Amino acid sequence: MTELPPKPNRDELTERASRVRVLVFDVDGVLTDGGLYYGDGGEVMKRFDVKDGHGLVMARHAGLRTAILTARSSSIVETRGRELGVSLILQGRKDKTAGFRELLTQLSVAPEECAYMGDDVNDLGPLGLAGLSACPADAAPEVRQEVHYIARNRGGHGAARELVELCLRATGQWEATVQHMKAPEALQAVKL
Repeated sequence: MTELPPKPNRDELTERASRVRVLVFDVDGVLTDGGLYYGDGGEVMKRFDVKDGHGLVMARHAGLRTAILTARSSSIVETRGRELGVSLILQGRKDKTAGFRELLTQLSVAPEECAYMGDDVNDLGPLGLAGLSACPADAAPEVRQEVHYIARNRGGHGAARELVELCLRATGQWEATVQHMKAPEALQAVKL
């Protein structure tokens, strides 16, 4: 196995994270554990982690927008994205580079103001464009070589929340967001 190139130092990583206005996530292998469950009628289940979901909710409460960019299409993803208040859900985008550019246009944001988390080689295009690129711990080796940040957690097991926390800490919003989430009125509206 080839040795990974050096990752940005903590200061550079914090600088990149502090510029993020939109967090973009792949689905299978990032927001889910990558398992696809099929019944007679087609795909019937995906496993999402509530910690990741709560991370996306926290991002929204801190003023960061979230987006989903996935090559597959599923009503399950649409439902989960709406539950979490995701700003934009782009499904069926086999060419993820084109999908990422479409997302940038629709959200009127520059690439350097985006974080993108992906897990496989079809994510390399957006990862190369994003100001902050990230992947779960169990991402493909080619992806781990290219990203700025490798989460400690696997896809669908807290990796997305790690990226949210990194960005909120970089902007000094983490503690205020945690305090906000303690308020009973904040929790009433939260679907994890």
